[in-house]
Amino acid sequence: MTGGAGFIGSHLVDRFLRDGFQVRVLDSLDSKVHPYGLPSYLPKNIEFVRGDVTDREALLHALQDVDIVSHQAAYQDYMLEFSRFFQVNAVGTALLFELIVQHRMPIKKVIVASSQAVYGEGQYYCDLHREFLPLPRSIDQLCAGCWEVRCPTCGEDGKPQQLREEYSNPCNQYAVSKMSQEKTALGLGWLHGIPTVALRYSITQGPRQSLFNQYSGICRIFISRALQRLPLVIYEDGRQTRDFVHVDDVVDANMLVLEDERANFQAFNVGGGNAVSVLQYAEAVRERVSQDLQWQLTGEYRRGDNRHSVSSIDKLERLGWKPQRDLCTILDSFLQWVEEIGGIPCLLSDAYDDMKNAGVVLTAR
Repeated sequence: MTGGAGFIGSHLVDRFLRDGFQVRVLDSLDSKVHPYGLPSYLPKNIEFVRGDVTDREALLHALQDVDIVSHQAAYQDYMLEFSRFFQVNAVGTALLFELIVQHRMPIKKVIVASSQAVYGEGQYYCDLHREFLPLPRSIDQLCAGCWEVRCPTCGEDGKPQQLREEYSNPCNQYAVSKMSQEKTALGLGWLHGIPTVALRYSITQGPRQSLFNQYSGICRIFISRALQRLPLVIYEDGRQTRDFVHVDDVVDANMLVLEDERANFQAFNVGGGNAVSVLQYAEAVRERVSQDLQWQLTGEYRRGDNRHSVSSIDKLERLGWKPQRDLCTILDSFLQWVEEIGGIPCLLSDAYDDMKNAGVVLTAR
């Protein structure tokens, strides 16, 4: 497994061991995610290889005598290191298949962690002009504080649709790199007879989500600030929507497509099935941490953020998978884990200042 020391990867390691597999983990232990090295939650009865997925020798070593590859390693943040996204996510995946084919490895299946990000700004409907795939909202529009996606023909606000697998539209560096990764894996898998599945994760949350990765998302950031009695900073107007999925449901999805040959050479959404606004998320955090918790609508926004991203999970449900855990369970399990490990470090910073200085966070006029 690549990325097996990470958030999703480590939960998959536990499941594979529980189901009787022998597990080898390849992980670079990036200091932004693992500042103290190998995490204590990683089981001792695995073989661990420290290395990057772009390192030919390390990856070749990790692939020896392997039946199944769970490719969870990825690079993700909001900063402007465009080439790094492609080096890790796309080139690393191409190297994985290159080594499998060159060395004629008898791999039975490859499961690739893709992302909901491949949909870009999403899929929309206009009453007059029907379905359309929008470009990202322009800086001029966002600077004016006009948050909703507009029909490119008539200029009216579009109606967001649940994201379906057949319509991808990536634009930012992470999204394009994940689409490249996915196309590489499914294409090379098909050409060389290597059963391959891509899972497009929605925002995955739960225990072990890195407390040190400054870009680990709304759960870590909101909970961290809430426990320190700091106000939650909300971008745009807080009405932007996402869907959130518990890490245990993501593990269940991985195990299903591992065993089900009907999934081969396809991409599937793995999501929570419900639209949740940022304001609703903030309210759920307040209910669990403190009724005195406040939030701030600063008029700021992040360059490259999508307005609405909620995935349709119909396709994977037809194979028999369904999310079993809701947002309440996500927050409760994360808070329980934080308590078990002694709380969130009080000096833990987030990426706000770095993103502001880099021009990633901007302010509407």
